[in-house]
Amino acid sequence: MAAVLTVSPKQSPFPYGATALAANTGLAAIVFDDAATSLSLELSGQTTSTEDEIISILAKEGTVAGDSAKTPSFLALATNLRTLTVFNDIVAALDSLDDHLAYRTYLVGHDITAADWAVWGTLKGSVKVLGLLKNNAHVHLVRWFSHLDNLQSTQTLIADLVTAKANKARNNKTAAGFALGLQGAVEGQVVTRFPPEPSGYLHIGHAKAALLNQYFAQMYKGKMIIRFDDTNPSKERSEFEETIMEDLQLMGVHGDQVTHTSDYFDQLYELAVKMIKDGKAYADDTEKERMQKERFDGIASKHREDAVEDSLKRFEEMKTGSTEGQRWCIRAKLSYDNPNKALRDPVIYRCNTLPHHRTGDKWKIYPTYDFACPAVDSLEGVTHALRTNEYRDRNPQYLWMIKTLGLRKVNIWDFSRLNFVYTLLSKRKLHWFVDNKHVSGWDDPRFPTVRGIRRRGMTVEALKQFMLLQGPSQAAVSLEWDSIWALNKKIIDPIAPRHWAILKEKAVPVTINGGPATPEIKSNPKHKKNPEIGEKKTVYASKIIIEQADAASFDDNEEVTLMDWGNAIVRSKEVDASGAITSVIMDLNLAGDFKTTKKKITWLAASTPESPLPTASLVDFDYLITKKKLEENDQFADFVTPVTEFKEEVFADANILDLKKGDIMQFERKGYYIYDGENNGSRGFFLIPDGRAGSIASKAAAATASKAAPAAVPPAKAASAATVSRMYEVEQINADIPLPKPTEVTKMYETDSIHP
Repeated sequence: MAAVLTVSPKQSPFPYGATALAANTGLAAIVFDDAATSLSLELSGQTTSTEDEIISILAKEGTVAGDSAKTPSFLALATNLRTLTVFNDIVAALDSLDDHLAYRTYLVGHDITAADWAVWGTLKGSVKVLGLLKNNAHVHLVRWFSHLDNLQSTQTLIADLVTAKANKARNNKTAAGFALGLQGAVEGQVVTRFPPEPSGYLHIGHAKAALLNQYFAQMYKGKMIIRFDDTNPSKERSEFEETIMEDLQLMGVHGDQVTHTSDYFDQLYELAVKMIKDGKAYADDTEKERMQKERFDGIASKHREDAVEDSLKRFEEMKTGSTEGQRWCIRAKLSYDNPNKALRDPVIYRCNTLPHHRTGDKWKIYPTYDFACPAVDSLEGVTHALRTNEYRDRNPQYLWMIKTLGLRKVNIWDFSRLNFVYTLLSKRKLHWFVDNKHVSGWDDPRFPTVRGIRRRGMTVEALKQFMLLQGPSQAAVSLEWDSIWALNKKIIDPIAPRHWAILKEKAVPVTINGGPATPEIKSNPKHKKNPEIGEKKTVYASKIIIEQADAASFDDNEEVTLMDWGNAIVRSKEVDASGAITSVIMDLNLAGDFKTTKKKITWLAASTPESPLPTASLVDFDYLITKKKLEENDQFADFVTPVTEFKEEVFADANILDLKKGDIMQFERKGYYIYDGENNGSRGFFLIPDGRAGSIASKAAAATASKAAPAAVPPAKAASAATVSRMYEVEQINADIPLPKPTEVTKMYETDSIHP
């Protein structure tokens, strides 16, 4: 969603609710404009100018509307509060909110929703309310209000508003432009880091983290370190390091320094020894499942108070990689019963006897991420560690490690993880799809890896623009794929050459009376609106082919337009026993006006030895899973889409022979495609989603929904069922209404009658 929220910094009361929601979710770019007469949201060509409607739209788009039936009442309360002027009425409303929040963190559910922002915004914009809250008579309401008020996105919004009021704003896109300051940042001294683990390929979530780190480093004229977190030889390979670097280069992400955690193994070992000697770590041989249960239940390990000498001796045994050493691990002595389970004595060192891809057999012990990351951040001079907010519970652990080791402090800054519907970003789960041959590899166009989405037709420019538009949002939302593909379409449409393709199945030969006696070749622009794209060769002949669906739609003596040629009048059609059109005869009518015809069709001159028609495969894909968002207890393997690749064979415009692998073009009336190269004589083209609902909808989910929720079709509209889908074969809806048997065979799933 490419949305823009325009607001005057002088507006009173200021629409804090809508702007804070936009800033927190990153759903709209906030533009301060002194000339704006009212708040306005521009989205998908529509403009909305009332705050309540804007909050509702953004809530729906960002899936932060809340599922509770109570949400509408809180939105109504926010509206009503703006009109209250009587002191007792205001106090009564605040009392009610305070009572509601006595045992709740947020107004609705367990996460921030639009209801919170709507009510918070109304309170924030009322001088009377702010005065009453200072009396400390509503402790629960003040706690909730302060929490929202102190979020980074909120503070950034307020700071930018102050700047705008001072007439120093310059179309500041708060949520979408990373326009916030890092805590304690000093120009020229900021150091960020991007620490990928070389155990898989970069995916779209990593792209956001990489671009964020580079953005802030450049913003403060500092530097960014690319550090490979190579502490687990069981998963890591040099191959992944190479591909990660290639993908970063492709996105324009260039580290000022490339390092490895393994560069610091000696120092990390000494730091672990120091921690044991200081009584801040101990050796433990508790069996894995028992350790997990004890940590969950808040039970101390039996070795927690072992002598320092015993733990040091066992650490040395671990270092040898012996059978005895492999029984042990080293745990930090933080707490065994802290409410934050991330602080319950985490493991900081464990044995692994596999050779490391960089250090070979030198080490048999390796630090965990929880120990190595804060230590190396400090050792390398990192000033600001940018982490997704899924690590928020582990931030105290991170700070404890640095303090306990006596290392230089590092600031932590949280940002939201990038999640998409129907999409898995877990490396473990992606590995499963690769290992079980559900995909061709890490660059499969169904994969959310940088290479996968690029192979599907995503441009680097669209990827970068989309990540920058996400901004510093801390809200956990599952994004639809429409916005990023729509952005991609805007980039490729002006430069994608146009070609034609005709489905091979039941293609119809057409005789053109008045056509050239011998084939003629003429030059036409590849893109009518952009002549700089160049020209293509088009063959004109009296024998052409068209698609079965077009031929079947023709009425007798109907005048149609043959694209890039002129009008023609349908004089006759031949039909076989199944009802399929087998041939058509037309009279060329170049004097006809294309503006008067309803049908503009693509066509190709029939193949001849002099001008043969190449064949190609047009491939579309579905999501790898059938559920929009998997719940914590869901087994992802239960939601694997059974069929995710759909292929159609076509006769193609001979100009495709000049394409190179990776070229993007458009088959007119079919969509945008990326050429994937030739394989066993077949030229493959992958359909590029354009952001419209039909191009990003889950085909499997749609099929399931059609079975689970049958819809009645009025008899008057039953005739529309005669239109045959190229996706699903749908049986007759009402048995008493005779309909023609569909002639096209589905390549996906058969759907049973919805009226058994």
